Amino acid sequence: MDRRIRYFIEDYWDIFIGITAITLSFVFQAQHESMSATIFSAIGIAALSLTVAEVADILSERLHEPYGSFVLTFSAVAVEIILLYVILLEVKHSPDVLETVKGGIISAVIVDLNVLLGLAVFLGGLAFTQQQHNKETSSAYTTVLFVASSALLVPGLLSHTEHGSDSLTHVSHLIAGVLLLFYIIIFIFQTRTHTHFFKATARSRFFRLKRKLQEEEEGEIDENDSSDYIFEHLTTAVNFMVIFGLIAIIAFGAEIFAGEGVRIAKEYGISAGLAGLVIAIISVSPEIFTAVRAARNDQIQRVVNIAMGASTVSIILTVPILMMLAYFSGINLTLDFNPLQIGALLLTILLVWKTTDEGETNYFEGASHMMFFLSYAIISAYY
Repeated sequence: MDRRIRYFIEDYWDIFIGITAITLSFVFQAQHESMSATIFSAIGIAALSLTVAEVADILSERLHEPYGSFVLTFSAVAVEIILLYVILLEVKHSPDVLETVKGGIISAVIVDLNVLLGLAVFLGGLAFTQQQHNKETSSAYTTVLFVASSALLVPGLLSHTEHGSDSLTHVSHLIAGVLLLFYIIIFIFQTRTHTHFFKATARSRFFRLKRKLQEEEEGEIDENDSSDYIFEHLTTAVNFMVIFGLIAIIAFGAEIFAGEGVRIAKEYGISAGLAGLVIAIISVSPEIFTAVRAARNDQIQRVVNIAMGASTVSIILTVPILMMLAYFSGINLTLDFNPLQIGALLLTILLVWKTTDEGETNYFEGASHMMFFLSYAIISAYY
């Protein structure tokens, strides 16, 4: 195969597969083949989300931290919100979908902090033994996650009292407002007053030595100088437009995934918790690849920023936006999560705090996160 053709395929396979898969999902939907339509829409969403992550990765390099991680986390959360909202619209035909949406909200955080962070830390630990990051970052994020998770406890506790559904709805809206206010405070904290909390400290000694020797022998290489990847050469504004365009295409795939997926979940008796995990994995999969690549390059600070930043935004921004969209769509979405979801969320945050509090990570800590996720997935399938 000609080298240029091979490079072209390597650079743009995700766009080709994504558009082709979503097109096929429309064809299968027209033929009333729900399983095939759901599978191909999921493949299309994941593939195009990978392209979104690649373009966001380019923008993050240009914008630097903490703004770079903002672009990466927002691109992931945008896909998550689209998926959950389109599924939420199915509640008019199937009220049980509400539990799937709630499961998706919690599962997004659990996947971010256990699969994304765990796998990246595990592989990075195998490559570099120990990796260093700014412990102020994880400390700040852990505090935010504890507060946000505690806020989500309130509606659930209220549902076990004598107060009616109106009170539960009212409190859910109030909690969403509190989370949105908290996000504004965190945004100022992260981008104005304490930006140093979210920047890298140092890479591992082994990697620094290896890079220094390579630069002495060969000179420092700028990959962008020889890159033919078209998005590397587009302006920042155009790349933002590309991201919005790809997210719009993903929305079409999400509509099929939601409608056909709900039918399949009913037919096969898939639990709301397990369905929420599937949604979370599809929306987070591109960031998993980005985080693994960063960890293998000894950029563990970037992994922490992506994993914990996306988790934070998934709670304090996704929840208020979904509540607002549900309200304007005439859907009563409340935040009364079940004990398994809240318990798993709090235990996950405790595990993340233990993993990151010293500013160093190793492969054992990554493996611990993955084992926790597997346990949660098994319980969710039967809960």
